[in-house]
Amino acid sequence: MTDRVDVAIVGGGHNALTAAAYLAAAGKRVVVLERLDAFGGAAVSAEAFTGIAARLSRYSYLVSLLPQRIIRDLGLDIRLARRRYSSYTPEPGTARGLLVDTGDPAGTAASFGTLGASADADAWGDFYGATARLARALFPTVTEPLPTRSEARRLLGDDAAWDAFIEQPVGAAITSRFSTDLVRGVVATDALIGTFAPPLDETLAANRCFLYHVIGGGTGDWDVPVGGMGSVSGALWHAAVEAGAELISGAEVTSITPDGEVVYRALDAEHRIAAEVVLSGVAPHELARLLGEESPRPEGAQVKVNLLLKRLPRLRDASVDPVAAFGGTFHANEGWERLASAYAEAVAGRIPDPLPCEIYCHSLTDPTILSPELQAAGAQTLTVFALQAPDRLVTEGTNDARRDEFQAAVLRSLDAVLAEPLADLVLTDGDGRPCIETKTTLDLEHALSMPGGNIFHGPLSWPFAEDDATLSTPAQRWGVATANDRILLCGAGAQRGGAVSGIGGHNAAMAVLEAS
Repeated sequence: MTDRVDVAIVGGGHNALTAAAYLAAAGKRVVVLERLDAFGGAAVSAEAFTGIAARLSRYSYLVSLLPQRIIRDLGLDIRLARRRYSSYTPEPGTARGLLVDTGDPAGTAASFGTLGASADADAWGDFYGATARLARALFPTVTEPLPTRSEARRLLGDDAAWDAFIEQPVGAAITSRFSTDLVRGVVATDALIGTFAPPLDETLAANRCFLYHVIGGGTGDWDVPVGGMGSVSGALWHAAVEAGAELISGAEVTSITPDGEVVYRALDAEHRIAAEVVLSGVAPHELARLLGEESPRPEGAQVKVNLLLKRLPRLRDASVDPVAAFGGTFHANEGWERLASAYAEAVAGRIPDPLPCEIYCHSLTDPTILSPELQAAGAQTLTVFALQAPDRLVTEGTNDARRDEFQAAVLRSLDAVLAEPLADLVLTDGDGRPCIETKTTLDLEHALSMPGGNIFHGPLSWPFAEDDATLSTPAQRWGVATANDRILLCGAGAQRGGAVSGIGGHNAAMAVLEAS
């Protein structure tokens, strides 16, 4: 028997839940099909270590791009905590580093001075003043129909900034404004997180990555979700259920047809749905497979490591409190030249050494993810995101060995800039094993059906349409169109998709409602 619905949503990540909540609230009959037992996709929390009451944001970990409009429209009970410290970057081989403290401009300027980079302190303010203007101009458009390139440029009203961030490699803007290798690298990391590219990238893929990292919320701030990332997807799940959407877990979709038929398996039985519209919350490559088509396989470029420590590690720079250093983003071996060399090493088929890493400590800003006992004992979480680690370095036959090699490379990278070995601080779980969990791109593909472990579901796109783009249908205007009129993108692969934002789900829902 075939069940008939208005909208079938394939995949149950946070974007799918966003779309389901909007459409069900508008009176549509909506069914969401999720392969896993739980909803939320990469935006989930989990007790990763046996017998340890610490709920870690297992995959995604910070929030910047989730618009207040979505939180307000859906009545989401979500709290996002702002971090005082932007970043700390130790200078390799020395006992000094750069602390960017948003609460102490004079202290930040002094920190630049200790590195002999006082001129870069002034350039820093000018540079991020320009990104702030970019954020204020473009972020309000992400939950509206796509502006054209010319319209977006007029909204910014700053031709110099437009050219620097959109038309020319962002790496050129970085090297022209900053003179210090370490400062250049700190700025460049936002262009490379999850994107495999050199810091000076002529393809502009790094520009698109950088853009999404600096426009969130109209400020570019990245906030900590109180309660962990699962609190975000949990609030969206409640909104979808309360609106009347039907959410089916353990439902593996096996095929989709252009006319809206979806076949899935659940409880060892095959089921069919005939939908007026199908929304795809899975990667475009995965959607093509379900349609019986072929598409290029995307490539992710990162390694994720979760750790639980008995306390924060000591720093070589005794003038900086570890609470400040780990209170924002901690950059390890991410100077400009190291990022470029790491890219070249990965292209040559080697794990970069030292591996560029950035670290954040959720539990400093939000200790609620730890049990009272762990909090009282002084335990802290660390999340490490290693850059320039492309999927091409991992294969099915080598994944276990590569995971161990990447984990060792991460620990070496951090040990090189800390005053004590990180491994000595790692707690053990209920089975006596170290509380450290490493995820390669292939692990992400296996766990979340993210082809190539690409966290953006594929190459990022500009948040605007080209001037000559066809925008004749609602799906085209909202940036969610596919080659099939009855199938729309609602996940990270949609235009303006990527990160924990709900934007893809919101825009797919708006396109469906506009076409109704």
